Amino acid sequence: MSIKRTISIGDKKRGGSKRDEAPKFVRRPNPKGKHLVVVESPAKAKTIEKILGKDYKVMASMGHLRDLPQNSLGVDIDDGFTPYYVNVPNRKQVIEDLRAEANRSQDVLLATDPDREGEAISFHLAHLLDVPVEQDVRITFHEITPHAITHAVANPRAVNIAQVNAQQARRVLDRVVGYKLSPLLWKKIFRGLSAGRVQSVAVRLICEREEEINAFEPKEYWSIEVDYATAAGETFRAKLHTYQDKPVEIGTEEHARKAGEELRHLSATVTQVKRSQKRRKPQAPFTTSTLQQDSVNRLNFAARKTMMIAQQLYEGLDIRGAHVGLITYMRTDSTRIATEMQEEAAKYIRQKFGAEFVPETPNHYAGQSQSQDAHEAIRPTSLQHHPDDVAPFLTKDQLKLYTLIWNRFLASQMTPQVSKNVTAVITAGDYGLRAVGSQIVFPGFSIVYLAKEKTDENILPDINQDDVLKQKKVLTKQHFTQPPARYTEATLIKLLEEKGIGRPSTYAPILDTIQKRNYVQKRDKSFVPTELGFIVVDLLKKFFHKIIDVRFTSKMEEELDKIAEGELTYEQLMEEFYRVFIKELQTAESQLDKVKIAQEESDVVCEKCGAKMVYKLGRYGKFLACPNFPDCKNTKAIVDKIGISCPKCKEGDIVRRKSKRGRIFYGCSRYPECDLALWNEPVDQFCPTCGSIMMKKKNKSREEEIICSNRECPGKDSAHEQ
Repeated sequence: MSIKRTISIGDKKRGGSKRDEAPKFVRRPNPKGKHLVVVESPAKAKTIEKILGKDYKVMASMGHLRDLPQNSLGVDIDDGFTPYYVNVPNRKQVIEDLRAEANRSQDVLLATDPDREGEAISFHLAHLLDVPVEQDVRITFHEITPHAITHAVANPRAVNIAQVNAQQARRVLDRVVGYKLSPLLWKKIFRGLSAGRVQSVAVRLICEREEEINAFEPKEYWSIEVDYATAAGETFRAKLHTYQDKPVEIGTEEHARKAGEELRHLSATVTQVKRSQKRRKPQAPFTTSTLQQDSVNRLNFAARKTMMIAQQLYEGLDIRGAHVGLITYMRTDSTRIATEMQEEAAKYIRQKFGAEFVPETPNHYAGQSQSQDAHEAIRPTSLQHHPDDVAPFLTKDQLKLYTLIWNRFLASQMTPQVSKNVTAVITAGDYGLRAVGSQIVFPGFSIVYLAKEKTDENILPDINQDDVLKQKKVLTKQHFTQPPARYTEATLIKLLEEKGIGRPSTYAPILDTIQKRNYVQKRDKSFVPTELGFIVVDLLKKFFHKIIDVRFTSKMEEELDKIAEGELTYEQLMEEFYRVFIKELQTAESQLDKVKIAQEESDVVCEKCGAKMVYKLGRYGKFLACPNFPDCKNTKAIVDKIGISCPKCKEGDIVRRKSKRGRIFYGCSRYPECDLALWNEPVDQFCPTCGSIMMKKKNKSREEEIICSNRECPGKDSAHEQ
């Protein structure tokens, strides 16, 4: 496949006006000049220039310098989906500076990020700087350390056109869907809407989960536990498990009361004791996906925030007068670790914790089925930079994320946790009960990285078969089955990865985009679809069932991987996709009527004409509008009062608001005069210790509790989010 056919280099105008492009830049190298290295970010440039020394000049492109035009499709569908690229308007000075330096330099090395996006940026830089892509001008490195940088400079290669094609295919797919589908949404719903290829599938998953929750009917059930004592007087708790050797299900209070009463009068004997040893292996080092998931769960960092901080740690920070890259490249789906780093880890663990914490052979982890294994996992660049040592040079959030990465990597190279498990079967008449105990006998990896799930030990007393037990107390408890949980950022990222939707670099932008477009909102850290989200998804499912299909989208990701591996051409993928898409688009345009959104009358009176205002749906959510439009064009934002007066100013009301990122919070209606702001929903109660307003908070068991909103309250911990 020819480069020109697959990647337009702007030799002729496509998709835009007929005006000619500026004359092509012709580089005039200076044999006595320095070596120019072009990276993406200034922070990275600063680090690498110090490593390479005075013979090198390192400059930053600040990301993409060429892209599809902003105000037109920019893709010639009839000519093999040839894209037309233009220089990014606000990057004119960057381009001029790079060209001037290219003329002062003896050669140019392209050192953008080691992924498809970085490969594409290098390709476009080559075009702008008159650098031949088929020559050895491309260098890549997975970590910003002296060894990695000098090795990369010594081993340049040609630009990987297959990876460039894969990046272009994703970009053009998204552009075609956006430019063709958005006008339909404008026409049939309202102007300003937009729909993305992958983002729409994510919204569909959230909407379908909400439908499951709404359709869910709770089912009552009861549990029965009995406290027993051994002959030595030691007590433990057992749970009812069987009746007449069959699993028992107790669905009513009457049944529970009857079973509990019978157990109170039955003698109990230990009929079986099973002792075993359980080895729990450490988790793999972080990939992009697992880093984002753990960062959400453990640090309460959004995916976008995680990636922003990880980028800073990768590019380097000033530590004791030197600019140091602390972690390896943060966009990866690989769990592989370099042999020399495994050796360094084994030596460190042996010295720090002892030889028993080092496995006989290094731990290796299987990757995901779609993993390209192009890079290593995310890990520290050196174990000489312990979190405690670099803490004075990092921000609070940088230190939290670096410590998380450090601990996860170190744990991944350690021996398993070993626990002693005891299961006792107790018989009382026709009833069978079980008591389970667990005791950690060797911590292994958990000494540095505890599992997120509950790990409390439950040690049973010394009990043996045929022991007769004394019944102390019978406890019955009512429960109801719970609906499936809404997706959080962590669980949605996990689902997207499992279903093959998107790739590591796309998860954070997907989550950010669906909130900005007001298709979903965050409530108690979980995604809740908006009315607009339901409307758009219903429309897309009816007329674009292929495009919004999870399996079809996953197949497109596999096809993009095949392009990157040279097994499929750009044109083949585009033609396959467009054949399906255009057919569905034409059907929708001919059959879809304008979506009528029922107007709901409010109790707010329009101060301009006296009519009762109605709720309208716009691209940013609901708002109030006068029903006499266009004669009266009055509109108002909706003030969502929760029925509690502001405890700070005593004048306003607490209202539910939305942050710039679409997250719900609670503030005073008199803002900015009163700056009260709470992330958790307040209740009309006040703390007996400090007098602050109380608020709702879900604990780890997803049960709601009422706690103080004051961080500094001496009475108990606050639920403020970091």
